[in-house]
Amino acid sequence: QVQLVESGGGLVQAGGSLRLACTITGGTVSSYTMGWFRQVPGKEREFVASVIRSGGLTSYASAVKGRFNISRDNAENSMWMQMDSLKPEDTAVYYCAADSGWFPGLTPSFWGQGTQVTVSS
Repeated sequence: QVQLVESGGGLVQAGGSLRLACTITGGTVSSYTMGWFRQVPGKEREFVASVIRSGGLTSYASAVKGRFNISRDNAENSMWMQMDSLKPEDTAVYYCAADSGWFPGLTPSFWGQGTQVTVSS
């Protein structure tokens, strides 16, 4: 059973940085497209970023492009997202996601439990 575990969320002031991490158990990172979604109460979960299995292709939501950077290390079975120049509107629960297919464009098959990111103004 594939399980995803996020870490690295927290409280930060606007303009600050956080680094989220996602590790996988019951599977290998190299088998999946990996990525992040986020959700705020009362709104739908939205795509943030993804990285293809080889790490050679990434995709970002327009709201985070240029501020967030997604990366992976298949040897360490892990994926990270560096978030810089954070804004209060980045406040959300961030979910790690994985799928054998490429996303966005499909709903990932596997999800983590989520980690809270709060950006104060």
